[in-house]
Amino acid sequence: MSGCDHRHLLVVGGQRCGTTYLSRALDAHPDATMARPSPPEPKVFCDAGLSARGVHWYHRTWFAHAGGEQLLGDKSTSYLEDPEAPSRAAEMLGTPDVVVLLRDPVRRAVSHWRFSTANGLETRPLEESLLADLREDQPWDPERSSVSPFAYLRRGRYAEQLRPWLTAFPGTTHVLFLEELLADPLVLRTLVADLGLDPGRTPVPADDAVNASPGEVPALDAALGKTLEGYFEESNAELAQRLGRLLPW
Repeated sequence: MSGCDHRHLLVVGGQRCGTTYLSRALDAHPDATMARPSPPEPKVFCDAGLSARGVHWYHRTWFAHAGGEQLLGDKSTSYLEDPEAPSRAAEMLGTPDVVVLLRDPVRRAVSHWRFSTANGLETRPLEESLLADLREDQPWDPERSSVSPFAYLRRGRYAEQLRPWLTAFPGTTHVLFLEELLADPLVLRTLVADLGLDPGRTPVPADDAVNASPGEVPALDAALGKTLEGYFEESNAELAQRLGRLLPW
């Protein structure tokens, strides 16, 4: 596969923001295909050694299944919080399209806790876990996960995570919100068109939840909810200013 035969797409995060749902929807478009196998996510641009192997290795390893599709997509949520990932991606891929999918950071934190709990990484109750992260970084085992499973709040400070991506790819970074993606089919169709694909061939995503954690969503104490909203206030304000629009939460 020649490196010039295809265009590239990176779905970089955020974690627990619906990127698996979006990735499957894009993979269903006849002119796009996502990296396989998934899982695991490629995470190529989080590793200097892997990204140095070059685009032909990248294609052989993750896109051996690709045929005549125009767009090759890599969904790796660890990319968003790695400030070196944009420069590594630029060195290998030139100017890929970059999609960032975000959601209410408080809801994201609860979803993250449910995921860590369901996967045996977290044993503390919800509020204890969130307050611990509010106080300081929590120790974690990199042998069990590629990023901290306990960064419930820090991972929701989207503005600072976006800075390197917007700097590296100011004209090809697309920021979407899960709340709007799920509510309005036009959001996906518009993204497909912005990626240079035929929006008339946009698939209809399945209604069922993708990669959802089991059980009921726990209620968050109202006082803690207010504390968390205050924690995210500055980051949310910067995000809204950078995007030039109101946030949907």
